[in-house]
Formats: sequence, C-alpha cells, structure tokens
Amino acid sequence: EKTADVFKNDWHHSGDLGRIDPDDGLLYFVDRKKDVVKSGGENVSSVEVETCIALHPKVGACAVVGIPHPYWSEAVVAVVAPNPDTTITEDEIISWCKEKISNFKVPKKVVVTDFSNFPVNASGKILKRDLRDSHRELFKDE
Repeated sequence: EKTADVFKNDWHHSGDLGRIDPDDGLLYFVDRKKDVVKSGGENVSSVEVETCIALHPKVGACAVVGIPHPYWSEAVVAVVAPNPDTTITEDEIISWCKEKISNFKVPKKVVVTDFSNFPVNASGKILKRDLRDSHRELFKDE
C-alpha cells in the first residue's frame, strides 16, 4: 500500500521538495515535504532554518521541528547543542536568526541541550519524529 501511495500517474513522489534556480537552471534540494513546518499560514523549511543556525560559530548540532501551538498551529522550534566547551543561549540563536532569515521563519523557542540528548539512529541521523514527540507539550500552557 505504501508503495502504491508514492506512485501516481506513473511518477514516483519521493516527498522531497526542490526548486529550479532561474539563473543556472539547476535543481536544488530544499527539504522533505514532511519536514516543512506550517506556522501561521506560512510554510517554513526546516532545512533553511537549520542551515542558518548551523552557521553560528557556537553551534555544534541543531534540528528544527514543528511543535503544536495554540495560535500558530505549529511553531518553529530549534533544538541546539553547542560546540564542546561552549555555551549558547536561546536569545543568541533567536537574535542570530532575526539577522539572517525572515521573521516568520525565526524559531519561537530554542531548546539548548547536550548533543547526547539528541535522538539518533544507527547511522547518526537525528530523529526529528522523536524530537517532536519529546517536545510536544512545549506550548501547552500558552
């Protein structure tokens, strides 16, 4: 059944999102359809926000997920681990993002943690589904 779901009209729908650059005509991977955060009527690419945050010199690892929110439907939330022997605050990450990306893409919250707290699979890939599940109640009282 799942195989049939990804084949429509003889096309394989991978769930990847891309764009064709008007200048060079190349196709660029943007995100996975299921990793797009729908916040306040806007679609936010988790990869774009992660790329912005990863450029911060104090950040060792990050993942961006959508967490249920009573007003925004989903809120952009970043889970960030600082580089070893470094500390970082939520305010630093939010300020960094405000300088580099559109306001609606800036995380509503940043959870700063140690990398050992990131759920990963056997190949080291961060399991975003587990991050969403573990932070599901983040906006419960708002």
